[in-house]
Amino acid sequence: MSRHLVERESNGGRTVIAGLDGGAVHLKDDQLEGLASGIGRPLLRPGVDGWAAAVMLWNADVAKAPALVVQAASAQDVAAAVSFARDNRLLLSIKGGGHNIAGTAVAEGGLMLDMSGMNAVSVDPEARLARVGPGCLLQDVDRATQEYGLATVLGFISEVGVAGLALGGGLGYLTRRFGWTVDNLEEVEIVTADGQIRTANRAENADLFWGVRGAGANLGVVTRFTFRLHAVGPIVFGGFIAWPSERTDEILRAYRTMTGDAPRELAVWLLLMQAPPEPFIPLEWQGRKICAMTVCYTGELDRVDEVLAPIRALGKPIVDLLCEQPYTQIQSYLDDGEPKGLHYYWKTEFVAALSDGLLATVVDQFAECPVPGAELGFLHLGGALNERAEDDGAVGNRNAQYVLGVNGMWEPNEPRADAYRQWIRDAWQRQRPFATGRTYINFQTADDSQERVRASYGANYARLVDIKRRYDPGNQFRVNRNVVPTAVPESG
Repeated sequence: MSRHLVERESNGGRTVIAGLDGGAVHLKDDQLEGLASGIGRPLLRPGVDGWAAAVMLWNADVAKAPALVVQAASAQDVAAAVSFARDNRLLLSIKGGGHNIAGTAVAEGGLMLDMSGMNAVSVDPEARLARVGPGCLLQDVDRATQEYGLATVLGFISEVGVAGLALGGGLGYLTRRFGWTVDNLEEVEIVTADGQIRTANRAENADLFWGVRGAGANLGVVTRFTFRLHAVGPIVFGGFIAWPSERTDEILRAYRTMTGDAPRELAVWLLLMQAPPEPFIPLEWQGRKICAMTVCYTGELDRVDEVLAPIRALGKPIVDLLCEQPYTQIQSYLDDGEPKGLHYYWKTEFVAALSDGLLATVVDQFAECPVPGAELGFLHLGGALNERAEDDGAVGNRNAQYVLGVNGMWEPNEPRADAYRQWIRDAWQRQRPFATGRTYINFQTADDSQERVRASYGANYARLVDIKRRYDPGNQFRVNRNVVPTAVPESG
C-alpha cells in the first residue's frame, strides 16, 4: 500500500489503513476514537508530537511508515489493539526496540503497536528471576540485574530491544555458558490473535511456550517476560584488541584454536574491519584495515592470565583495551559501531567449524572488500546451547559453533549503495558452502526468502506451522519473518 494513501480523508472523516488482504481499510473517526478511549490515550498520527520518535527505526535503510500508532501501557491495551486490528482486518506491526535489520516493527501504511512504554524491570534476587516488560532495551535489564551481580543471556548492543531479541532466540556473550536467550526464558504473558491474555510456560500452554522460544513474533504479543538469572559480574574482564590486517591469516588460525579450547566463560567476537576514527585508535591506524577481537570473560578474575594467554601470545597489537570493567560496559562496548540513522545490510550463517577453506575465503574477501563500513567476522558460540535437544524450543540450531557475517553500513544517499549490497550478497554466496545451511532469524534481511525462514527452523518448522494454525490461523501476526499457517511444512 502506498504511503501516499496513509492519510485522513478530508471528505468523510475516515482514515485509510493498510489491510491484511493488501487493500485499503477505511475507518471512521468514531471507530478510532473508540479504540483511543479504550486504551485511555490518543492514537498517534503523522505530524503530531511523539510521532517521529515512535516510528523511528535503527536501520534507516527501511523506508516505511505506519498510518497510526497505538502506544500500549498494559496487557489490556495490547489486547484491545490486537482485537481492533483483527476485527477490522488491519495490517498490524509490533515495535519493541525497533532495532531489527529488516524493519519488522513497521507495517507500511498499517497500525503499529508501540510497546516502548512498557519498560519496567522487576528483579527477584532470591529466586534469581527478572520480570521484564516488552519495551525494555538490553541496557534496562542489565542495569537492573547487575545491581545484584546477576544477568541473563542478552545480546551485545545495549540499545537492542529485549522482546525482539528473545522472540527470535537470542544470543550474546553469555550464550556459551547458558544457551540461547530463550533457554533462559521461564514464562511469558502473551496476547494471542483472539485477543486473549494468556500465560505460557513449560506446564501451562506448553505448546505455545515452545513456539514462543524462537518464533514468538508469529504467535502473539508478549507483554511480560520472566527470565532466569545467573551470577555474573558486576566486574568482568574484556574489551577490544586489534592487529594489522597483514596478520589476518595468522590471527584467524589462532582464533580457531583458542575458541575451540576456550572455557565457557570466555566469548570472543572476531571482526575484520576498517579502524574507526575513535580516540582509542592510534591516529596512523584510523581508516586502515585491522583484525580485531572483542572479548568478554565472565569467569574467576584470578584466571584471566591463564584464559587469555592465547590472545596475549599473538603479541604486538596496535591497540589493547582489555581490562577489568563493569559487565554493563562490556554490553555496550559495540554500541558506537552501530549508530542509528545509517543504512545497514548484511548476510549471516551459522557454521559448525572453521575449516581451512572458510578461513582462506574470508581472508580473500577482506582483502578485496570495497565497502568502507563493512565488517566480516565471527561470533563465538557453542558450549551450553549444544547440549540441549534440537526440539527444545523452536529455536533449534543446536549444532551452531559460530555466526559468520558479512555486514555493511553506509550513510544515507550513498551513491554506491546498490553495488555494496551486491558485493555483500556475492560474498555471502561464496561463504555458504561452509555453513550449516541455517541462520539466526533475527539477522535475516527483508529480501531473504521464505525458504530462509523454513531453513532457520529446520525440522522444527512443521511443528511451528501446526502451532501457528491453532493460535493465529488468519496470520494476523505476519509482519515478521513469517511462519505461514497455510504453508505445507517441509521435512528436515
